[in-house]
Amino acid sequence: MEKNTEQAWFITGSSRGFGRNLVRAALDAGDRVAATARRPEQLADLVEEFGDRVRPIPLDVTDPAAARAALAEAHAAFGRIDVLVNNAGYANVSPIETTEDADFRTQFETNFWGVYNVTKAALPLLREQKGGLVIQFSSMGGRVGGSPGIASYQAAKFAIDGFSRVLRTETAPFGVKVLVVEPSGFRTDWAGASMTVHDVPESYEETVGAMNRRMRQGGAGAAGDPVRAAEILVRMAKRQDIPHHLPLGVNAAEGSIAMDRQLLAEDTKWREVSRSADFAEAYPVEFPPDSAS
Repeated sequence: MEKNTEQAWFITGSSRGFGRNLVRAALDAGDRVAATARRPEQLADLVEEFGDRVRPIPLDVTDPAAARAALAEAHAAFGRIDVLVNNAGYANVSPIETTEDADFRTQFETNFWGVYNVTKAALPLLREQKGGLVIQFSSMGGRVGGSPGIASYQAAKFAIDGFSRVLRTETAPFGVKVLVVEPSGFRTDWAGASMTVHDVPESYEETVGAMNRRMRQGGAGAAGDPVRAAEILVRMAKRQDIPHHLPLGVNAAEGSIAMDRQLLAEDTKWREVSRSADFAEAYPVEFPPDSAS
């Protein structure tokens, strides 16, 4: 059941893309929003339209002290944080073999450690108020994986899922819920100006090169509508029954189901071998028939 009560949101990466659409959807629903961004002046038009229901706050999510200060400011302004959204993130394209170590680490700093910093800073507030919803933006890649050229980004998204599973268990006694959002392709700036494409060696043209062309030269653009996605999440935040994971978009929905089926079939195939590693189980056991694949 969806509730119509006003909620106070804290959203990272609010200046464009998913973040900005989510800010507007929450405000349109009558909620209040602490909208954080590296350049909060980009939200001036929303302040003009919605007044003090939106509070732009500067935030670099890789700075733990800045995360604590931003959440303290939002809490002082609104009195509580009902919905925390970790949305800030970006990806650059290059093969693992040729990616500069510094670039890989810098992406991970934002895409994972930013989530860690903001979530950790919010936990005392959520615990004391005995409730809240944490929405972590992962991606279809964080569920299915294997997209060539964006290893740092996808590794961070898998890490967010693992982190969020532990977070969900630890904070459930405080009434905190955790939702991991897994979008497929949406028409945002993610694959536009936000993305740096490094030189792709000829040996990786069939994998990384092909992936880059699909993302950036797809003609009509990605299938997903970020306005609809934002409205779905605002409606979701007003429910009691919230899933642990929410694929968004056709590719995400169908790809996740296909991956779940594949993993189940593989685990079932190797079940007896897996069990045989314990002392109490029969050993050795026959492996499944080998195949020339």
